[in-house]
Amino acid sequence: MIARKVTRRRSASRRPAGATRKPTIRAVDFFCGVGGLTHGLSKGGVRVVAGIDIDDACQFPYEENNEARFINKDISDITASEVRKLLGRKSLTLLAGCAPCQPFSTYSRSARKAKAHADWSLVSAFGEIIKRVKPDYVTMENVPELADHRVFKKFLRMLDGYRIDWKIVECDEVGIPQTRSRLVLVAARKGEIKLKLPKVRKKATVRQAIEDLPRIVAGGSCTSDPLHTSSTLADINIKRIKASKPGGTWRDWPASLRAPCHRKKTGKTYSGVYGRMEWDKPAPTMTTQCYGFGNGRFGHPRQNRGISLREAAIIQSFPRRYAFVKKGDPISMKSLGRLIGNAVPVKLGKLIGATLVDHASRQRKKRKRAGRRAP
Repeated sequence: MIARKVTRRRSASRRPAGATRKPTIRAVDFFCGVGGLTHGLSKGGVRVVAGIDIDDACQFPYEENNEARFINKDISDITASEVRKLLGRKSLTLLAGCAPCQPFSTYSRSARKAKAHADWSLVSAFGEIIKRVKPDYVTMENVPELADHRVFKKFLRMLDGYRIDWKIVECDEVGIPQTRSRLVLVAARKGEIKLKLPKVRKKATVRQAIEDLPRIVAGGSCTSDPLHTSSTLADINIKRIKASKPGGTWRDWPASLRAPCHRKKTGKTYSGVYGRMEWDKPAPTMTTQCYGFGNGRFGHPRQNRGISLREAAIIQSFPRRYAFVKKGDPISMKSLGRLIGNAVPVKLGKLIGATLVDHASRQRKKRKRAGRRAP
């Protein structure tokens, strides 16, 4: 079914006298989730008109924070004519997509192989939509491991006629406070295109991102922001986090606190769990289980708890007041952790949007110069 149309009006922008109007790019965001990529593209100057996702839990955060419709459909049920109607005919067009990345992720192992082929097909399905719609621009974001898989090579072949640039982006090098690596692709039907990602001089840190948030305890929440809620911790885990050093491992604990699996020879190499973040370094990659102290290095640098959902969202570069649930609705750590961990960092989306708008501006100037030279 197609969700209700968002009726909030875009505020009128006032340009200084003599300023040049930027080209309008209308976009549809496939696998949109809670709107990380949509929100970023919008901040970069792209007008996203709709987001498509099979997960109806994404509808409220997507529509509440973005001036776009949420369409609750599987990509295989979307027709090219529907997409063309959404995009219209008077603007440049963009199809954006971030297919579920679990089958390609290093977190995935043989247990997921049976399911993987179904998920791989989503990348190809996105390519098929592109072939039929023929938008002016395409962008895709995914995990780096996708680049080594045959489905990515197939996807590139499906972009026949496009100029393409793709690279592996280190998020902490572009101002996002986490060590997240992503494959980012941009493509244009006309003119060479290069992904423009200016590197920052100093990497963003956990301290800069979340230090000023109100203090809470394990299992507690902030009265002014229910999303600033952390998971409860068992007594043994309270003792463990108190014994944990920022940047350290469970090897820093007394032997009595170590988990039975870590005492075995086979478990001694797994040091990347039950860890605290460091204030003055980027956070680790936010995963779908980033709210759990035992699921990675997701312990708060100073407070004896795992990071809150709001802290995870901020590390994903969502605005601090991005609404993920309706006022008064219960907070589900598992559900919201999944939505936040799966999201495209907003700042990365903004950089992609700015790249596309800049390319469109340069192409328009090129056409104008060519027109003036014509006899």
